[in-house]
Amino acid sequence: MTNIVISGVGGQGSILASRILFALYETRGDMVKVSEVHGMSQRGGSVITTVRAGKTVYSPLIPDGEGDILIALEQIEALRYLNQLKPGGTVISSIQKIPPMPVLTGAAVYPDNVFDEIRGAGFKLITIDALTLAKQAGNSKAANVVVLGAASAALGGTDAEWDAALSAAVKPQFLDLNRRAFELGKTVI
Repeated sequence: MTNIVISGVGGQGSILASRILFALYETRGDMVKVSEVHGMSQRGGSVITTVRAGKTVYSPLIPDGEGDILIALEQIEALRYLNQLKPGGTVISSIQKIPPMPVLTGAAVYPDNVFDEIRGAGFKLITIDALTLAKQAGNSKAANVVVLGAASAALGGTDAEWDAALSAAVKPQFLDLNRRAFELGKTVI
C-alpha cells in the first residue's frame, strides 16, 4: 500500500493534487481512497488530504507514522504533518512561506529552520521553488502540480499514466498549463 499525505494552505490546490493522484492510481488499476480535511481552508487555514492506494484499501485515513510521502505546498505545513510519516519517509516541499494568522498578528514568529528540523528528524527532504516554476508555466496557481511533478519520481508512474491522470482531474482549459507545470516540476529531481 502507498500512503501519501498532501498538506497546504487553503487555496493552494491540495484537493486538486489529491484528485490527480486518485486518477493516477485508478489508471493503474489500484484501489484508491482519498480523505479531505478542509478546516479553515477558506480563511487561509491548513488543508490536509490523504491518498491511499494498493490492492486492497479499507480506509482513506493514514494512521500516524505510516505515511510514505508527504507532499507539502507550504513550509510550515510540511512541519505540521511530519507525525504522519513513517521513519525515513520522504518530504517533498515547496519553499513557499505563507504566514499563518498568529504570525500575521505578531503572536508568533515564522520559523527560519523548518527544513533543518525535517532533516534533523531523519526524513528525506526534497525542496522546490514551486511558485517560481508555476509562474514560468503560466500561472502561479499551478504550484501544486509543479510539486506533483517533483514527487513523480518517488511516486512512480509512466508519462502516459501521469498525463491520463492530469487529463482526468484538470479542467480542459487548464490542461496544457498544468502539463507544463508538471514537466517543470520533474526537472528538480
